Amino acid sequence: MTAGPGRGERSASRRLARFALGLRLGAIPPAAVERATLLVLDTLGSCLAASTMEFGRATTETALRLGGAPESTLVGAKERVGAASAVLANGTLAHGLDFDDTREDAIVHTGCVAVPTALAVGEAVVASGAAVVEAIVAAVEVMCRVGLAVPGKFHARHFHPTALTGGFAAAAAAARLYGLTEDQLVDALGICGSQAGGIIEYLADGAWTKRLHPGWAAHAGVVATLLARHGFSGPARVLEGEHGFYRAFADGFDAARLERLLESLGREWEIERLTFKPYPCGSIAHPYMDCALRLRQEHRVRAEEIVEIRCRTAAGPVPRLWEPLAAKHRPANGYAAKFSLPYLLATMLVRGEAGLACFTDEAVGDERVLRVAEKVGYEVDPTIDYPRQFSGHVLVRLADGRVVEARQEHPRGGPDSPLTRDELEAKFRGNAALALSVERIDRVVREVERLPGAPRLEGLAASLRRED
Repeated sequence: MTAGPGRGERSASRRLARFALGLRLGAIPPAAVERATLLVLDTLGSCLAASTMEFGRATTETALRLGGAPESTLVGAKERVGAASAVLANGTLAHGLDFDDTREDAIVHTGCVAVPTALAVGEAVVASGAAVVEAIVAAVEVMCRVGLAVPGKFHARHFHPTALTGGFAAAAAAARLYGLTEDQLVDALGICGSQAGGIIEYLADGAWTKRLHPGWAAHAGVVATLLARHGFSGPARVLEGEHGFYRAFADGFDAARLERLLESLGREWEIERLTFKPYPCGSIAHPYMDCALRLRQEHRVRAEEIVEIRCRTAAGPVPRLWEPLAAKHRPANGYAAKFSLPYLLATMLVRGEAGLACFTDEAVGDERVLRVAEKVGYEVDPTIDYPRQFSGHVLVRLADGRVVEARQEHPRGGPDSPLTRDELEAKFRGNAALALSVERIDRVVREVERLPGAPRLEGLAASLRRED
């Protein structure tokens, strides 16, 4: 059975499918196209850095074992594999350092799904750079809207929003490049709803499963697209149906809100509202970290002088960044530290930085940092409009009686305080340097800059493979 005429004609998935397949580069504002190329560069930097690490090698080896036709590049490896295997690995690499973009209100990471899917499928079908950019933008717009319909509700039910929404984005990108019809993409989106999952139990012990979520979602989206192309059907009202996605994972939804999001397709561009991260950890924490850094720099706060640190927070982030507080004071490992606000504040106050080197298991055992982390506490402030508002507040009491504090309303890297292209390129170069030579890094930058006009992806794909 296929999604024939009239079947789900006004369903959310059909409207998303119609937008995704109809999108053309000329209809995308230049600012959104520029944002898409920056998203590619930022995502590939994270992929390259992660490819050198233990979890990255495990993921790549798994993709090689799964194999498939040698059609798509594994970032940081010599070999090529089937597109579905490639996105499993590359999506996991892209998100594995928690250094990738975020759409704040939806709390979704878009590049780790959209970019690996568009590049892998685009390489497999010998697509142009323009077609790949179109696929990336379509995926981001779909993913953000699916998440924005129920802000905060996925986390409240212990699910990772990127894991749940990523399959829909991947299907949107892959369907364009594989040449699916609108009916087939409606089926593919329906299939994605049954594949969705991704719990946040990784918070308990710093396990690696969150890293896998976008890779698995991208893999699911590609598989759903291939199934639909061969006639496999999915429910037409997968999102809003009585037994659908929103009722299963969010305990319902606001129909008027969803309608506004669908009406804005092609008129408002969520890709322009993404936040690019300056730190490799949970983006909700970034305003707090900036506050801590300012206190260190402007008030000469020193670790040995700190008596107490208090923060105001919305209730939403408490189960992820604050509790159980004793475990957050002493994170179990480097990955768990990325989701511990006490550790993140302490590393800023003690070290004045929070780069990748601050999240190794060895670094997280630094007693200088842990002594400060144990002094961090919080209070819930109901006036913070989370998740619409990612704000930060840090108050420090010092041994000499002084009390200093700082506030920040938005994370750096978002629309209110964007990182410059030079800053994002510097971030890419720092990440890519873990895997590539300077000459190869320069080549990747050039290939990404000219992606919208590139006749094919061969040059970019070759530049991402491991050097002999």
